[in-house]
Amino acid sequence: MELHDVWFVLIAVLWTGYFFLEGFDFGIGVLTKLLARDRKERRVLINTIGPVWDGNEVWLLSAGGATFAAFPEWYATLFSGFYLPLLVILLCLIVRGVAFEYRAKRPEEKWQTNWEHAIFWTSLIPAMLWGVAFGNIVRGVKIDAHMEYTGSVLDLLNPYALLGGLVTLTLFTFHGAVFAGLKTAGDIRARARGLALKLGAVTAVLALAFLLWTQLENGDGRSLIAMVVAAAALVGAIGMTAAGREGWSFALSGVAIAATVAMLFLTLFPNVMPSSLNDAWSLTVTNASSSPYTLKIMTWCAGIATPVVLLYQGWTYWVFRKRIGTQHIAEAH
Repeated sequence: MELHDVWFVLIAVLWTGYFFLEGFDFGIGVLTKLLARDRKERRVLINTIGPVWDGNEVWLLSAGGATFAAFPEWYATLFSGFYLPLLVILLCLIVRGVAFEYRAKRPEEKWQTNWEHAIFWTSLIPAMLWGVAFGNIVRGVKIDAHMEYTGSVLDLLNPYALLGGLVTLTLFTFHGAVFAGLKTAGDIRARARGLALKLGAVTAVLALAFLLWTQLENGDGRSLIAMVVAAAALVGAIGMTAAGREGWSFALSGVAIAATVAMLFLTLFPNVMPSSLNDAWSLTVTNASSSPYTLKIMTWCAGIATPVVLLYQGWTYWVFRKRIGTQHIAEAH
């Protein structure tokens, strides 16, 4: 296996880690309006991700940086062609971070309500736009012979990509509901379980349609295996939720996300960004990659830094592993 193939796999792993961790992170943000009944319950939900949400975004930075260094042509075409939706995602992540930090800085109800609205919308919008972006990457976009995107923003709003956006939105929200059931105590835990069952049913229908469409258009034997694993894990997660086994449910919903990402990358390879105008103009792991020397240096750096990041994040989740409920939230002044 060549180094550019290795880095294609590593970038897929980084995106998998990001969607697994930031998935329940976005889901909790959406649930602040769908699940929480009052401000105290919203504070419970926000506190479940309070110690970890910013660490989860390290995976996005790593995926973007790895793409820039390992596949500069892919990075350039992707960020120029998808400039507007990626800018919206970036602005949402900025506002979302500010909302988490500033929400409790003042006691006025209007101040806190506005930041809570910001948390909801800046969780919902990226959760959907990531699916739209990856749907377009897999489907193929208008790339010319000079590796430049020649389409418009409206070209990105096609039925396949929009379905992908609905899948990531519902899947992340389901993942977040399962996480809420795993991390909370009392009445909110029971309601999180009930909502997760409803979200799981909707997610299963949308995800099955999207995965089948992907398999029929671009799939092979390997992607078929990933699709079966994703579907089985999602069904298993719903079953474990109904049985009250939140830990197993969360693990299986994570497997469903990982298998879905794996399927998308398997249908891409050896392309990294297919051209819908001419197959010969597609960006591949070969024509979009950096030099072998650059990839070699990156491999050494990743081998040293990655274990440190994994150990630190694992320790963080271990320290903040206990459940919380409304009884742990002090009364607002």
